Amino acid sequence: MFAAAELGHKLDKEQYKQAADQLRQQLLTIQFQLKERGDFPVIILLGGVPTAGRGQVANLLLEWMDPRHIATHAFGPPTDEEQARPPFWRYWRVLPPKGQMAILFGGWYSGPMWNELHLQPGSAEYEHELLKIVRLEKMLADEGALVLKFWLHLPQEQLKKRLKKLSGDERTAWRVDESDQWFLEHYEAIMRSQQDLLQRTNLADAPWRVIESSDERYRDITVGTHILQAIQHHMERESVRQKRVDAAPLMPSIDGVRLLDKIALDSDLDKARYTEELEALQGRLYRLTREPAFAKHSVVCVFEGMDAAGKGGAIRRITAALDARQYRTIPIAAPTEEERAQPYLWRFWRHLPPHGQITLFDRSWYGRVLVERIEGFASRADWMRAYGEINDFEAQISAANVIVVKFWLAISNEEQLRRFKEREAIEYKRFKITAEDWRNREKWDAYIEAGSDLIERTGTALAPWEVIGANNKYHARLAVLRHLCERIEAAIAPHKSKKK
Repeated sequence: MFAAAELGHKLDKEQYKQAADQLRQQLLTIQFQLKERGDFPVIILLGGVPTAGRGQVANLLLEWMDPRHIATHAFGPPTDEEQARPPFWRYWRVLPPKGQMAILFGGWYSGPMWNELHLQPGSAEYEHELLKIVRLEKMLADEGALVLKFWLHLPQEQLKKRLKKLSGDERTAWRVDESDQWFLEHYEAIMRSQQDLLQRTNLADAPWRVIESSDERYRDITVGTHILQAIQHHMERESVRQKRVDAAPLMPSIDGVRLLDKIALDSDLDKARYTEELEALQGRLYRLTREPAFAKHSVVCVFEGMDAAGKGGAIRRITAALDARQYRTIPIAAPTEEERAQPYLWRFWRHLPPHGQITLFDRSWYGRVLVERIEGFASRADWMRAYGEINDFEAQISAANVIVVKFWLAISNEEQLRRFKEREAIEYKRFKITAEDWRNREKWDAYIEAGSDLIERTGTALAPWEVIGANNKYHARLAVLRHLCERIEAAIAPHKSKKK
């Protein structure tokens, strides 16, 4: 892969000037078209050998195009804020919206790319990192993003000459540091590692482009031309793009029974017993969130279920036991214009809590396989592949010490009708009922079917569903609190025993 780049290409000044003038105008034109269309973002990842010119290429692109619509991001060691969240959070949050471009120095390859001798091909950690990268890029491509990855290459002798020249001039010596010299000393081993990395992440929708960088003029024109041609091709492809369905087909139940049809919905729990147990469970939750071991975890609570199933009431019983500075409640409605310009999961990524904090989602990312599926807001391809994307997302955040607790509150059709009428009759509850709620009742069976499918396809060992019969709201609230406490206790128990 690297050998093909070591060809000694050169452009003289006149060739470069002619090519650069034409390319600059073409890039400006295509950038304007990209912004006007606003139907996909462009993500440019720059990697390569030290002194190969990543910074120079980025500066030139900002000079050739309108810099107001190109963001640049470099990634050093994680900040305290970043360390308290999943590793990919720092990349998720800087993704450009549709119609915009971003240049990422290294991007999500920063770990594997710059720790070559510490993260060897074949190791479990290496394989895990590769899998995360491949899945992220596939998800971005499926969302329509154009991901362009450039490796700016220099042969070993060329790198040696450049470092010597830069180090020998006091005006440029600042551009060389110890990591560059270390790279040169371990050049062959690093190239073997990088060859494996690039080949295994050279995806059809996000291929690597290895650019010979011995001649700066050739490098600049080649990178710019690749970007221009890729955007042009993507614009043509987007207009006729056939979305893929990467999920097993949904088969009808053999006996006609759906998972949610089998849930026990009723309970005989009375208010007196509820009040007594509620206080005990809230005290238990209070103490758990103040355990020193809890500071190494965060909690994401997801609440789904039929309208009027008691999600808000259950959430309020949780927050009553917490310090207001320790949690956030995120009600999910239709996406805003800003959110529609990003990948589907972006609006949820941004709300992930740091360690020691709790975020409660009243509705969540499962909207894609519920309301968007039922109402036709998402294509079949989009909501079918969402099952896998959601499982990947929850696995990643679970690996970062996020305790993912998911509740489905189930009520009967008759109980929902009773609660709707009660809300209309009680003045302070009227804000809870809308014409849309009544309309949704007509699609009860579709919601039961979609809910059953999502529970079966996204109930994993790391993020299982807790399905609670909620005809008795007292029973449902206690069940929610009890399960939440149990999940936190199970997660922090290893840390507590280590301390002892």
